[in-house]
Amino acid sequence: MEGTALRGRLIWQLGEVVETRTETARARSLTLAVPGWPGHRPGQHVDLRLTAEDGYQAERSYSIASPPEERGKVMITVERLDDGEASPYLVDEVKLGDRLELRGPIGGYFVWEAQMGGPLLLVAGGSGIVPLMAMIRHRRAVASTVPARLLYSARSQDEVIYRDELDESARRDRRLDVIYTLTRSQPPGWAGYRRRIDGDLLREVAWPARDGPRAYICGPTQFVETAAAGLVSLGYDPARVKTERFGPTGGG
Repeated sequence: MEGTALRGRLIWQLGEVVETRTETARARSLTLAVPGWPGHRPGQHVDLRLTAEDGYQAERSYSIASPPEERGKVMITVERLDDGEASPYLVDEVKLGDRLELRGPIGGYFVWEAQMGGPLLLVAGGSGIVPLMAMIRHRRAVASTVPARLLYSARSQDEVIYRDELDESARRDRRLDVIYTLTRSQPPGWAGYRRRIDGDLLREVAWPARDGPRAYICGPTQFVETAAAGLVSLGYDPARVKTERFGPTGGG
């Protein structure tokens, strides 16, 4: 991830879990109160360090889901990986009042703030929605009128993280479009897309390149590469197509 060179200057801090929220059967959001938190930009991430009773440590990077306007608080959303070292604990066991070690914020490449303008195109695959949600929440917090469009690919409707909030945000804001494509199963009467994101789907959904949009893509590596190549083939300026990716396991 972008920002690796900065990690040596970052210090570990303790954050207290002050809120938890179940997002899907496999995903959970944790909000930590972090005294002295310097603030972050939408799209940045943090490192989290867990230490077992025997001294074994595991470090993982998690995108920040909360907007910078929620001062002193950091929300992460974790999707459980059955063979993961950290995610089962964070999703199933962490409770209110627990204290977790984190450092950050990290990253300066994959960020969007309202003053950067748009139109804004966000393309998410699975839990890749997390840093994009920080951008959507920031946009709402500052009452930005920048036109924004989210294309979100998930395996099923039940695996759409933040679904209720996304739907409500789109209902309230006519300048925000939320478009889903469900790749494995769809509920009865589903009228939306039901295929993987490719060049043809992007041609139907994406802002025209002539509008000079900014694009942010986050998800598994192959998903990101396919979506980025599709946008460039549609005439998007490669310098305005920002990507963030994770491997097959997402880190665990």
